[in-house]
Amino acid sequence: MTASFVINGRFLTQNISGVQRYARNIVNALDQIEATRGVSLLLPRGGRHPAYERLDAVELGVLGGYGWEQVELPIAARGQRLLNLCNMAPVIKSEQIVCIHDTNVLSSPDSYTRGFRAAYRSLQPLFARRAVSIATVSHASARQIARYLSISLSQIVVLPNGHEHALLWNSDRATLPAELPVHAGDRPFVLAVGSGARHKNMSLLLEIAPTLEASGINIVIAGGNDIDERGEAHLPANVHICGRVSDDDLAYLLDHALCLAFPSLTEGFGLPIVEAMARGCPVVSSDCASMPEVCGAAALMASPLDPSQWVKHIETLAMSRQLQVDLAGRGREQCKSFSWHDSAEGYLELLESPTVATRRVTSAAPLEPRIAAVFATLGRPEVVSKTVRHFLSTQRLVPSAVIVSCVTPEDAGDLVHLEGLKIVLGPVGLANQRNTALDQLDPKTDIVAFFDDDFLAHPDWLAEAAQVFQDESSVVGLTGHVIADGIKGPGIAFDEAAHMVVAVAEVGARRWIEPFSPYGCNMAFRMKAIGPLRFDDRLVLYGWLEDRDFGAALAKAGGRLVRWSGCQGVHMGVKSGRTSGERLGYSQVANPLHMLRKETMKPHLVAIQIFRNIASNAARVLTPEPYVDRKGRLKGNVRALLDGLAGSLAPERAAGLGKKRPAVANEGKPAGAGRT
Repeated sequence: MTASFVINGRFLTQNISGVQRYARNIVNALDQIEATRGVSLLLPRGGRHPAYERLDAVELGVLGGYGWEQVELPIAARGQRLLNLCNMAPVIKSEQIVCIHDTNVLSSPDSYTRGFRAAYRSLQPLFARRAVSIATVSHASARQIARYLSISLSQIVVLPNGHEHALLWNSDRATLPAELPVHAGDRPFVLAVGSGARHKNMSLLLEIAPTLEASGINIVIAGGNDIDERGEAHLPANVHICGRVSDDDLAYLLDHALCLAFPSLTEGFGLPIVEAMARGCPVVSSDCASMPEVCGAAALMASPLDPSQWVKHIETLAMSRQLQVDLAGRGREQCKSFSWHDSAEGYLELLESPTVATRRVTSAAPLEPRIAAVFATLGRPEVVSKTVRHFLSTQRLVPSAVIVSCVTPEDAGDLVHLEGLKIVLGPVGLANQRNTALDQLDPKTDIVAFFDDDFLAHPDWLAEAAQVFQDESSVVGLTGHVIADGIKGPGIAFDEAAHMVVAVAEVGARRWIEPFSPYGCNMAFRMKAIGPLRFDDRLVLYGWLEDRDFGAALAKAGGRLVRWSGCQGVHMGVKSGRTSGERLGYSQVANPLHMLRKETMKPHLVAIQIFRNIASNAARVLTPEPYVDRKGRLKGNVRALLDGLAGSLAPERAAGLGKKRPAVANEGKPAGAGRT
């Protein structure tokens, strides 16, 4: 091609981190391609730049930082396509390519200053939607960008980091202090590269340090002095902080380390991984976000939330020279998949034809988590039989277990004869039935998904959920998108719902909403986050409040709850097997008040919830719907209010109120029989 573009060179005025190193190496690789001769790299005055062979470095303007980038750069680049390699770009320019490395500022905001968050949150969505193309450094990062910035995944091009620069480092020129325990004769050491930013998860290494000390292993951390906010004096004795080191120093550390430990909670790419592999250093890495595709089969993978896995991998590596040699060899081969030259060529193709979705690497096959699906049901054997059979025959990701939680075997209908399905029996009540299923899960289960017995999931439901939990290590709960909800009307027939699941499924840019309280007709949770927590069996009625209570308990520990429209399905809203309106009405008041006492629902939301329910029931009692018992609900509302005034309010009392009315299809329902 005949190059006709300019490059945003602001990165040459910034401290070197992974993002700036990416830009420098991409530009260096572009400079080696004849087609870029005469291309201008624009930078603020006073910036330092290497002597390029083909590129022209041009200093201009009087401003610096964001001001230069947002005001002076677009004026200088007027009439030419602009290449931006470091997350940011001028908002007012449309004819540009932008590389967004990650969305960590949105997924891990605590890792950044308030000003940094404000700049990125306000500017990034604006130029991302105006740019002619978005590039990023990994397929995992592409998925995150699509979620957070509402960009279609097909419009994002993956042009990853390279490894060649690490081969140019010279460990013989290292100038590390003699007292640092990394020299011949010292104990083996694990190397970590990163800062004290929360998403770097260095706290995990501090947690396992005493155990590694007992095994005679040190931990050396390069790149940051803020690992422990209390100061270095409080670090374990076998933890040593280097601070920022030169490339040659880093080469020495990688050449002599037992392994690189990379425990990040999220990364756009994870450049130290390929640098370690290029130098023949074994890698132990987190198994989430971009790390699995960068590591491939050339590293030991561990959950960033499970310190015991890290100890096991590191100690196993320390005891096996053969494993060290094997991982070093696999790493040298794996890093060849990531080349600065290839990515630079990709940018040239993209600059020439921005609408061509060029992908320079093939995404590694995702890890296959053990994901269990749970259907709670009562008194609707024909409904649950159709739903579960549809689920088993259509899901692209095969679940590790499917559990139908019942009160009697008859509730499961002909599913009792279905091979590979587990029927569990327990006390009545949606919370009880879910808890029974949780207690029956294999301890190795990674994710548990709960579905109503009248919910038809899209074939990609489990696969999409598994991908979110892998990409987003801090997400503990996920709710899918309900394409159509029959609970709000007379219901949706099975055949119609099955057609809608495929025909009406959302396409293009999808929606990521956060925070979002779980909605139990289709929701999934990370089992490590659940631990001993269980659904509150006192919340015997009213559909989604027990879900909200459960989610709030998880969120208290810092977990994130989201809704992702990539997980889709139709809630049929089957009306058979409903309970009396009086019972439901009682729960509409009692349950929010119970959650208020537990602090799983905020006071203003409790007030809104109760007022809305009572007002809705009172307003419609004179014009009743055929499938909603408004009179019974209002009676239950009043009874709960009176019990509250008398000090005898208890959510479980709803189970003993009223009697089932077969002739009236109420919106309340028994355990597992759908949602309200």
